[in-house]
Amino acid sequence: MDGKLVRLRAYEKSDLDAVMKWVNDEEVTDLLGGEMLAYPVSSIAEAKFIEAYASPSDKQKNFAIETLAERRYIGAISFNVIDWQSRHAGIGIVIGDKSLWGKGYGTDAMRIMMRLAFDKMNLHRLYLDVHDYNTRAIASYEKCGFRREAVLREHHFGRGKYCDTIVMGILESEYRALA
Repeated sequence: MDGKLVRLRAYEKSDLDAVMKWVNDEEVTDLLGGEMLAYPVSSIAEAKFIEAYASPSDKQKNFAIETLAERRYIGAISFNVIDWQSRHAGIGIVIGDKSLWGKGYGTDAMRIMMRLAFDKMNLHRLYLDVHDYNTRAIASYEKCGFRREAVLREHHFGRGKYCDTIVMGILESEYRALA
């Protein structure tokens, strides 16, 4: 699935070396949250994670993000907890290659996923959580049409203090109105 800057594809074992460059980088994992990311990850554990991540699932769809021009692996994006009856899914993204932050790669990948969700999978709503200090991600999500729906006050402990978690979402009708 191609966008303007990136291509989404299935995970491959060959992605492990690139993943290991950022999965143990605190600056990258700080933006993801989660207690397990606070500790070093071994290549053995990450290889198992990639294998599980690449396996087909009815509740989750995971993709590697690579640059369109160089076909270089730069991150990951996924639908999490797909609810087929209510037609909604959580979405998560990480651009692990810090040299590409702020250059539109994440926004492009998110737009591809929105196309997939609303045009192919017949979903009605996408949602995500983001820490309030991740202003770059919030701006990207808003650029894609996501709206702030709720604030979970002091929900996450990161950077030595409690911070708010912002819940953002987009409805199919809002996506269609963007076109």
